[in-house]
Amino acid sequence: MKEFLPNYKKIYVDILTKKFPHKHEECQDLLQKQKLSALDIIALNKKIFGKDEYNVSRNQKHRSYKESDILEMLDYQKKHKINDSQLAKHFNLSRNSVTKWKRIF
Repeated sequence: MKEFLPNYKKIYVDILTKKFPHKHEECQDLLQKQKLSALDIIALNKKIFGKDEYNVSRNQKHRSYKESDILEMLDYQKKHKINDSQLAKHFNLSRNSVTKWKRIF
């Protein structure tokens, strides 16, 4: 069975074109990538919509990450020498998720 993945690049280009044309230049570097990772999508969301605590907490439970995205986040933690709480806050994750990922990977 083929896995269906939304075309995030097209979705975000449409959002920028219709609602936020003034932010298109700011997001151009991410939109030029061949394939967007979960971290790229999070970065685009922050650049376009800003950080709205209500929306972050409301949509948090609907997020899912591929193994490659999780490993990229854990590499980010090593590279920047931050603890689990700081990583969780940076990516709007649960500290328990970070701990579980570290145990698994």
